[in-house]
Amino acid sequence: MIFAIIAVFATTLEAAPLISEAAAREHMKQGAMLVDVRTVREFEARHLTNAVNIPLAELKEKVPDRVPDKHRVLLLYCRSGRRSGIAEGHLRNMGYTNVFNLGSYGRAQGIVNGQAN
Repeated sequence: MIFAIIAVFATTLEAAPLISEAAAREHMKQGAMLVDVRTVREFEARHLTNAVNIPLAELKEKVPDRVPDKHRVLLLYCRSGRRSGIAEGHLRNMGYTNVFNLGSYGRAQGIVNGQAN
């Protein structure tokens, strides 16, 4: 029983690979939601155009209201890609099916602005 719990916990912490730049751009053309999972303070200091801020610490409470469609494409980013990776796992566990990690702010910025990283 303990092994099963550890296995499930380890699986939820496993980082999924980052979405490719080409796939992310295609999703953006189709109206994907760009989600910044950094803190409010980080978001206020700078953020990507059209991004919405749903901090990782508030994700489980706020996402159901902000994104009721669990099939909507969500492109996540943060400062380094770590928090957005964690957020991706949480959202998938909540039943969201089209969630992708853009990674770091710099990588996401390059994708949004059409520049290769």
